Amino acid sequence: VACSQEVKLWDAMKITAFVLGTGLLTFTALANSVSWNVQNIWDPPGHFWQTAWLKFYYLFDGKEWTIFLLGAALVPSLAFWCFNGILMVADVTGKPAFITRYRIQLGKNDPVDTKKLCQAIYTALCNQFFISLPMLVPMFYIMKWWGNTFSKELPTFYWFLVELSIFTLIEEILFYYTHRLVHLPLLYKHIHKKHHEWTAPIGVVSVYAHPVEHILSNTLPVMTGPMLMGSHIVSIAAWFSIALITTSISHCGYHLPFLPSPEFHDFHHLKFNQCYGVLGVLDYLHGTDRVFRQTKAFERHRVLLSLTPLSESIPDAPRRAE
Repeated sequence: VACSQEVKLWDAMKITAFVLGTGLLTFTALANSVSWNVQNIWDPPGHFWQTAWLKFYYLFDGKEWTIFLLGAALVPSLAFWCFNGILMVADVTGKPAFITRYRIQLGKNDPVDTKKLCQAIYTALCNQFFISLPMLVPMFYIMKWWGNTFSKELPTFYWFLVELSIFTLIEEILFYYTHRLVHLPLLYKHIHKKHHEWTAPIGVVSVYAHPVEHILSNTLPVMTGPMLMGSHIVSIAAWFSIALITTSISHCGYHLPFLPSPEFHDFHHLKFNQCYGVLGVLDYLHGTDRVFRQTKAFERHRVLLSLTPLSESIPDAPRRAE
């Protein structure tokens, strides 16, 4: 058993080194070859983004709480509900076919139960207004203590990429272990079972959870990175929006072209005891993706670069007649 664990650890380290090494090489290549273009987008002549930020800053007379509330609450919430609004139209009406033809669990939520959907929306709004929003208050004072969050000078594009990498790593670690925690029988029965009422999830279900789980697994893993880094409010707004959109994609039930694959987390909702993390590295290390790797869902777990649904190009094996 010890030998098996050592091999597994070594394999996980190799995968991590490969991912980080590839990312570093890719980043270096991009920095050398297209840095001029990236810089033109991020900070064009005349310092467009810097000027826009200063106009925004002075529009609110530098009132830090107002700026923080808009950046950390309003912008991410608008991103979340606009994105999920489109998905919910498809869930309820079955149209447009451009979305619904990419359904992962065929025959489920076709259409979605509107009563369950309304309950999910209500719970999601309650979690956002009565849990996430109050949690921004201590975060605000931590960010003020750092002293960088409301700086009149924006972070560079390259520094934002560094922060984004750190945020993602911290989220992966915290989410994986808190998620495993709420799967313990006692906690699952009283806390996490609510989230798993949806074995075929939809986007808004990403924040459909018991209040305790919403704090431990949904909010703290996303908030911790910016608090540790003392990040700028613009970086926080971008990261919170990315995190909410990404988790919505993971739960949406559709494997859409050119978007991150939701197969990993969708399989978790289907099987309950597999695929606890976000990136999958910790799942590999702990062996909690072993069953997933033996399925067609694992073969489909990639970015779809064509318009042919992966459920058609990589269909499930036909069931044996009983």
